[in-house]
Amino acid sequence: MYFQAEGKQNTEKTVELALKTARERDIRHIVVASCSGYTANYFKDASDIETVCVTHVNGFKEKGGNEMPADVRQRLTGSGVKVLTTTHVLSGAERGLSRKFGGTYPVEIMAHTLRMFGQGVKVCVEIAVMALDAGLIPYGQPVIAVGGTGEGADTAVILTPSHASSILETRIHEIICKPYC
Repeated sequence: MYFQAEGKQNTEKTVELALKTARERDIRHIVVASCSGYTANYFKDASDIETVCVTHVNGFKEKGGNEMPADVRQRLTGSGVKVLTTTHVLSGAERGLSRKFGGTYPVEIMAHTLRMFGQGVKVCVEIAVMALDAGLIPYGQPVIAVGGTGEGADTAVILTPSHASSILETRIHEIICKPYC
């Protein structure tokens, strides 16, 4: 499915398509990008699916701060959603170096290449690798990743992530939905 525009207004349909596809294809793991908890909240009642919520790294908006309120994190984890906050695999330290010294580095090139398919596709690859590296999803199995452009969700993909140390072995199998861009 292709959405006419990017953004939060596509969240409900993206979640609906992701859950429907997971159940039809017997995919047991969904990884969802959610900084405030807004998007992850849509998955908290899907008890038949193991859900991992990946947030922005601490310090993303302000040094030392986290965008997800503690009570939201607690509510999500209480409902069975695993919440992961860690360094972004497609930026992290490399972004710090490029800001300091100028230029572009290989991981940033990879991120920009994935953005050619849309910001949400880049996010989906990134969060799936991060969840795999954290041991929150199984190695070698397809998962559904849900991401977006800005707030909310507008992209869902089926992929088999590999670890950051072998990220080029990641395979994107299918784009379930994304904005037409």
